[in-house]
Amino acid sequence: MISIGIEGTAHTLGIGIVDESKILSDKRAVYKPKEGIHPREASRFISENIKKTLDDAFNEADIGFDEIDLISFSQGPGLGPCLRTVATAARTLALHYKKPIIGVNHCIAHIEIGKLLCGFKNPLVLYVSGGNTQLLKLENGRYRIFGETLDIGIGNMLDKFGRTVGIKNPSGPEIEELANRGNKFIELPYVVKGTDLSFSGILTNIEQKFRSGGYGLEDLCYSLQETAFAMLTEVTERALAHLKAKEVLLVGGVGNNRRLQEMLRIMSEEHNVRFCAPKGYCSDNGVMIAITGLLMYKAGVRMSIEDTVVNQRYRTDDVEIVW
Repeated sequence: MISIGIEGTAHTLGIGIVDESKILSDKRAVYKPKEGIHPREASRFISENIKKTLDDAFNEADIGFDEIDLISFSQGPGLGPCLRTVATAARTLALHYKKPIIGVNHCIAHIEIGKLLCGFKNPLVLYVSGGNTQLLKLENGRYRIFGETLDIGIGNMLDKFGRTVGIKNPSGPEIEELANRGNKFIELPYVVKGTDLSFSGILTNIEQKFRSGGYGLEDLCYSLQETAFAMLTEVTERALAHLKAKEVLLVGGVGNNRRLQEMLRIMSEEHNVRFCAPKGYCSDNGVMIAITGLLMYKAGVRMSIEDTVVNQRYRTDDVEIVW
């Protein structure tokens, strides 16, 4: 059975094609604004690039649309205009080619591709991206949230700081490079409440320090990473001890950061548990949507066109896991 996945929740248009044993194609087009993401402009980028990205994906897979058995798309959470553009494309293809359609929770898709590529069964998941920062684990048929941000996601915080200091969006990769050259630790607010955390205070404080002119940007980036990632590692360790998990999985775009991976790996080794971040697939992609749609369909999930309305606030723990 062959599934095509269409991802489009924010800045990335991803088209992935998979069968039940391998990835056939993975194509991505990324919207890179000078500042923050404008939902309408991002959706326009998706609509302008979807035909070419689809064509590239089919060329790479070396198949035709008649060989597709299932159309999967990102149903939420995400930016409304982007979600609606992708959903419209998926519905059009499903109706034209008379194929079944499945709407996929974007967050669940990050977890499922991570589990598959890392060979994990039931990990404690740290999901860190632009709009999301959550600690999750599968319990009684749902991914239960054991901790999360109380205000903004860590990726959002990094991007906001990046805009303040003149770093292009997304800011995470350049902040990481600058942090690697920093060596002076500057104390910043550290806000952890059990297994929840907050990033708005650290953002305000570091912006004030930057504007004061008394600190080097490299040292600020270094201190920001060390503080924020220590917070993430602390709450992950606390949840790990409580849940007695044997695996720690890092997913989401911020999961590409090598320093965050290093801190979580050290913590996991100290607790004698396995750690993994899916290399090349932490960022948004269509493959994760295709894989999750295929898992859902094989487990008996079916959707009509009327069921495919997008949900900007589609919570991870809203999804019943039947596969």
